Amino acid sequence: MPLESVIADAFGVATICLVAILVLLGLFCIVYSFHFRSKILGQGLFQLNYFTGPWIIRIFYILFAVWWGTGEIIRLNLFRHNGRTLYALNSQLQDNVCKCYIISNLGFAEPCLFLTLIFLLRASVHNTGMLSPKWNWKTASSVLLFCFPMLILQLLVILMGPKYRRELNPKLASYFVEAASTSKARDDVALCTYPLLSTILLGIFATAVTAYLFWLGRQILHLVINKVLQRRVYTLILCISSSLPLRVLLLGLSVLSNPERLLFDAMSFLAFLSLVSCTGVGIYMLVYLPIADSLSLWSPQRYTGTEYAETISLIANESVLDESTMISSSRVSSASGKHGSISFHTTDKDEVFVELSLFNTNQQSTSLVGWPLIPRC
Repeated sequence: MPLESVIADAFGVATICLVAILVLLGLFCIVYSFHFRSKILGQGLFQLNYFTGPWIIRIFYILFAVWWGTGEIIRLNLFRHNGRTLYALNSQLQDNVCKCYIISNLGFAEPCLFLTLIFLLRASVHNTGMLSPKWNWKTASSVLLFCFPMLILQLLVILMGPKYRRELNPKLASYFVEAASTSKARDDVALCTYPLLSTILLGIFATAVTAYLFWLGRQILHLVINKVLQRRVYTLILCISSSLPLRVLLLGLSVLSNPERLLFDAMSFLAFLSLVSCTGVGIYMLVYLPIADSLSLWSPQRYTGTEYAETISLIANESVLDESTMISSSRVSSASGKHGSISFHTTDKDEVFVELSLFNTNQQSTSLVGWPLIPRC
């Protein structure tokens, strides 16, 4: 077997392994979410309802990630070799599989992934009412609604693009609209490609998402001054805002190579790697950490009644930060030493919260992030 084929198959195996890890992480977080909810309901920890509020959207995010990962496995050329799963299909069916992959992943799963992330981040700078069950279903509907235009455009490119090229513009290069390319070695094998027009549409979406994310990240960072939480926010925003443009760039450059060449497999794998890493970071920071830190916060061995009262007092005092010139530096230093510190700025009379996550500075110190603040008079 040629060395290029061995390396290409290695990329395919690595893709399957990374998707499997992502799926296992997602399933673990789903079980963890249900465990958290049962703990709240079973032990009467109703104060933690604010942390479990967007649990449905978190599960939707994980399901979108699993959907996307499944599509990434299906498009692999690894399954089109002699004797493999998709080899038994004729070239037309293989071509249809590639079309479904583009529509499903580039037109639906990827936009939904990033839109869900944005809505979860938006939940940290809006009123506490949005953590109600009604907000969960309203947000899920909004994600699907905002994704609908991208899905329609990708459908037009995949279904109407080849017909337009054949009948109206034969000079148009095939890589603009074709989702599959016939193998040079065998005419009955179709290899998945990335139509340039589909990539351009994804690039437009990435530009809008990145611009909004920078603006949203600035709003979030204005709400917190704790360096640990700021590092989490910076990491999340940097990861999201860089992975999607990088993926678009690599997919766009993939048209320069034949899908049977190692260069195409390498760029496709790097594009996959950029998004799978971002998705994993999103699951870890927006699904796992809030739950894990909430549970550790309420551990009887680590959180005494005195610490609870001090934390509530700290949060109540922080809620009126704009009305007083500053909080005593010694008090902030003392509170930070025990729990970490976080500051909120608000310009209206509604309750404001940051739900991104809790953070632990060490095993003896925890900080409550996401608790509803006392509304200003």
